Parts: sequence; C-alpha cells; structure tokens
Amino acid sequence: MKKLLLLTATASLLMTSCDKDSVTDEFNNSNGDTAKKLIEKIAYDSLQFGDEDYDLTVEYDTNNRVISASNGEEEGVLVYENNELTTITGGTEPFSMDELYKDPYDAYERGEVLEYDQSGNPIVVSVLQEDYEYIDGQYVETTEEFIATITYDATPNPYFYTFQAAGLIAVMDKVELNFSMLPQPAEIIKARALFPVNNPKNIVYRNENNEKVGEVKMDYVYDTDNYPTSATFTVETEDEPIKIYTAKYFYR
Repeated sequence: MKKLLLLTATASLLMTSCDKDSVTDEFNNSNGDTAKKLIEKIAYDSLQFGDEDYDLTVEYDTNNRVISASNGEEEGVLVYENNELTTITGGTEPFSMDELYKDPYDAYERGEVLEYDQSGNPIVVSVLQEDYEYIDGQYVETTEEFIATITYDATPNPYFYTFQAAGLIAVMDKVELNFSMLPQPAEIIKARALFPVNNPKNIVYRNENNEKVGEVKMDYVYDTDNYPTSATFTVETEDEPIKIYTAKYFYR
C-alpha cells in the first residue's frame, strides 16, 4: 500500500468517462462552497504487528503548487510550464490512488465503473482479480470478477484541492496531456472515471455468486469544514485476519 498519493493506471473506461461532467463541476455541484484545504501530511499507523508505519508528505512552492509527494521511500516530482503540469517523474508507480482507500482488491486501480450516483461518484465497480491455480501439474492463470459497492459520506473528497494544486484536476477535466513519462492519456482517462467527489466510507466486495468476500470500513473524525482530522480503516477479507489502519491528516 506504500504508493504515492497521486493518480492511477490502466485503461478501459473511455466511453464511460466521456458521458460525465468535468471533475470540477461535479465536485462543486456536490459540495458547494466548501473550504479549500491542502494536505501537507497524512500519518499512517498500522495496528498489525510487523506492518510498517509511514508518512505521506506533500510539498508546495510559494504559489501553493504541489512540487513533490513522498511516502518516505518513493518520491514524485512535478514539473510545470506556463502554469500547467507537464511532467511527473520519480517512483516506480507514480500514479496510484490506493492510499485513499486501502481496499483489498484494488477497486480504484483495476476497476471498471458500472454505475455512478447523481453526484458523479462511482458506486458500483467491477474488479478483475488475477490469480494462479495449480491444474494438471502446472500453474494456470485465472481471472475472477468481484463487484465492489461503494458508499460515501456527505463530505467533500479531502484530496480534491491537493490534486487541483498539483494540476491533476485540470488534466482530468481536459483528459489531454503529453507526459514525457508514464502515464499515457488512456491512464488519465481511467483516473478521471474513478475519481470520487465525496469521501468514501464503505466498500463491500461480492463474488460472482453474490457472496460477500470482503469489506473496507472507513470511519472519519471531521473538523468544522467537513475535512477529516483522523480516520480508521478496517479491512476484512474472507481468508485473512481483520486489518486495521489509522491515519492523521495535517493541512497547509
């Protein structure tokens, strides 16, 4: 889960995303005149023995533009020309959203949106899980589909203005930017389709038989502006012990 707080990768949602309003319009329509807060740090604490704690930090220039993001091991550096984001360098996977949701089946990395709510949040997502089975003396790659159902608090996505300060919202609104490195435009389309405008509070995963196989519960403590100051993430899967993570949020 130690990946940078930026966007995601893989492409399959061109037709779906084209029918949506811009991220900015959806965010404003859903959240109104909300306070604009920029994330400086999120301190993650795993309550499992042996799991590593870490901080996600975001640095800004004097114009409140994001210039880098780091999890202590990887760092992404953002480069601008004429006040527009042109390049993101560094890190093995500089475009990932799993820090936001802690989900066990990568719904926000591998998912395909099947349904949105009226605000533009993805609420039903098809997730393809790849695995290997030992059949007739050899390992065979298999793919299983899970359906993730997502619900949200009536609060703004706390990452929106940080993404905006990084130029990423403008990228998703236009869905056009020539990066000198990854991602390719199709990967931006994927991020655009999956980006929520509200704060997710629950993800339930079901298999092809409609049996529940996993759940992520996200409990937040909010300030007076409806931004989280702390959170508890509880991850349950059918074949692993329950895992709990906590997070503290610090803003600029």
